[in-house]
Amino acid sequence: MIKPTQMVARLKSADWLVREETQTVLQLLGGAEGKTRAVGGIVRDTILGRDLSAADFDFATVLMPHEVVLRAERAGVSVHPTGIEHGTVTLRLGTWVAEVTTLREDIDTDGRRAVVRFGSDWSVDAARRDFTLNALYADMDGTLFDPLGGLDDCLAGRVKFIGDPAQRIEEDRLRVYRFFRFTASHGSEKLDPIGLLACRAAAHDLGALSAERVGSEFRRMLGLPRVAGTLRAMVDAGILALSAETVRLLLGYERRVRRPDVSARLAIIIAEAGAGQLKSLWRLSNDEVAVAEAILTVAGLLRDYRLNEAAYRHPAALADGVDVAAVLADWTEAGRSAVLDQLQALAVPMFPVRGATSSSWGCGLARRWAPSSTASSRSGSKAALPSNGTSCLRWPRASSELPYSVVVEAAELGEAFEPG
Repeated sequence: MIKPTQMVARLKSADWLVREETQTVLQLLGGAEGKTRAVGGIVRDTILGRDLSAADFDFATVLMPHEVVLRAERAGVSVHPTGIEHGTVTLRLGTWVAEVTTLREDIDTDGRRAVVRFGSDWSVDAARRDFTLNALYADMDGTLFDPLGGLDDCLAGRVKFIGDPAQRIEEDRLRVYRFFRFTASHGSEKLDPIGLLACRAAAHDLGALSAERVGSEFRRMLGLPRVAGTLRAMVDAGILALSAETVRLLLGYERRVRRPDVSARLAIIIAEAGAGQLKSLWRLSNDEVAVAEAILTVAGLLRDYRLNEAAYRHPAALADGVDVAAVLADWTEAGRSAVLDQLQALAVPMFPVRGATSSSWGCGLARRWAPSSTASSRSGSKAALPSNGTSCLRWPRASSELPYSVVVEAAELGEAFEPG
């Protein structure tokens, strides 16, 4: 078992910290004198040994925003004043990007926006953050700076509000959703009872939050390995409107699937609630809804054992469609495996036309060609197609294990192409 000291020592050799761009920016912003430190998620997850491939670079500094801008420009670092009124400046050095925020404290807030005052007290800056495990800083040399003693909570997987939970929520009501998300991602879905009580009390005061911010939190939650238990707690607290049946299905999905998928979970939710209201509440894009609905359509076809139709109509949704169908229809694992075996045995449709050949006819590739599972002859086609060429036009596989369909268009032919 790794000792806490060994986990903290990971900061010293962290790739993101020792890389040239990080050291260059920390040096020009007084990192050697403790004027600028890394903060938040990248520090927390380095200690925990988590994947940092999608981590953001966040730095806190005692320097005023204009001083950060001046020093960066003098050093040839690109500067973008993305949130300068709140003390945040974005710096870019090649492909390396980081946000640098001046230490601050909230002097007024309406639960969505805050009026801040810049300062130089690290403890005050830490105290205005949301959870103790997020108030961890790292010096330029990788030394941990923990002004509030949040390391113990971080290592133990405890997601606790800093100070009074009700006050933290009053400052930014999105912290209600963040409490549940972090509990799912870093707290093994074990909710802090005091924090949960505060979130329950704020449940009916979240309407002013933008759908974009709320939707962003839910997208991140639905992408976690385990979240159904947390969603059930949100329903119980009056924060999320899902039926007991939908929660049951989400729990079943998690138990069946090794790597749960955001779109598959959306499909399960949409199966009962419909896409319209959810799209508005979470600001889902048309593409997000279309993918979820395609998975749901495939699941319905598979439940009716219309495997051929599912395979050619939505090949990219097959893998997730099987998992969702298994949950909705309550298949046994043997039943799910049987469906997979049948899908794998389907013949891969082939269309004997090269891309260069179709281009010479002036044809774009978009119209669906949906051959039956038994007919292989194209002799009944209304449009006579050249016989030269034997390669196939195919969409990429939805899964390396599953078949896929061929999709073509002959929209500019004299007559619409209809396979025989």
